[in-house]
Amino acid sequence: MWLAHVTVAAVIENPQGQFLLVEEHIDQQALFNQPAGHWEANESLVEAIKREVLEETARDFSPSHIVGIYDYTSANNDTTYLRIAFAGSVSEQMAGRAFDSPIVATHWLDVPQIAARTLRSPLVQRCIADYKAGIRYPLGLLQHVG
Repeated sequence: MWLAHVTVAAVIENPQGQFLLVEEHIDQQALFNQPAGHWEANESLVEAIKREVLEETARDFSPSHIVGIYDYTSANNDTTYLRIAFAGSVSEQMAGRAFDSPIVATHWLDVPQIAARTLRSPLVQRCIADYKAGIRYPLGLLQHVG
């Protein structure tokens, strides 16, 4: 049976034009991604993105907009993802709070620095490009019923 994996991601830009990315070590390879993860049972999508950003960056996230809703099938065609990308701001990193595995670090990077990294998926650059193009949808587009 086919099943899409629903994920959330955060596009977070600082005043210097840098974006917050997480560095993950998977199969002994450093990969870079937005703070992102799977939507879990019994939470809204907004709750999911707040949780994921906290777990992966040790920062509180305040979503302000939706950048886009993306469907993506992995290169080997075995997994399809539905990603909801949020824009917003973060607090300072909480001292002493560990990142969830496999996150090893967070980085503020500009667009050329991001392009020079090995990215978890092409969605990383696509979400940033859409954000930089000014694409913003109100959070009210999502309706949590329940």
